[in-house]
Amino acid sequence: MSLARAVRTIGLILCLSGCGKVDGPGLFDGKVTGIKDGDTFEVLIDGSAEVVRLAHIDCPERSQPFGKAAKQFASDLCFGKEVTVATDGKRDRYKRLIGVIHLTDGVVVNKELVREGLAWHFIKYSKDKSYDVLEGIARVERKGLWADSIRVPPWEWRKSKPK
Repeated sequence: MSLARAVRTIGLILCLSGCGKVDGPGLFDGKVTGIKDGDTFEVLIDGSAEVVRLAHIDCPERSQPFGKAAKQFASDLCFGKEVTVATDGKRDRYKRLIGVIHLTDGVVVNKELVREGLAWHFIKYSKDKSYDVLEGIARVERKGLWADSIRVPPWEWRKSKPK
């Protein structure tokens, strides 16, 4: 087994066991070490890999139009960079930490994805109206996925795909 594979396996075991470094609400500094897709990152916090699912948004799936673009945009924006993760300490059903990622220059990654038309405001799980405003502007400007005439929100896309 390669070293990289062993590290990924250990990280997966830690993630599935819920033994991440973050065990409550707060601000945590770390380094983005992986972009799994547009809205799911791996952040190294105090030496432990933490999978972070971006709060308030839902990016297209990899197999959807703009899914790869969302991942690439996120990677260009923050891969390898120091960030601060703001979280209320909640995790999703896959044990991913739900959070907002801030770059050191103050840019909020979650909001940039919506601003560029590469994510929807996930209103089922978010009441933050600033994401509505950003999505509305991206729609009017026909940015990213809003340039397409047919758009399927990722939550509907996932329902339509066989398990």
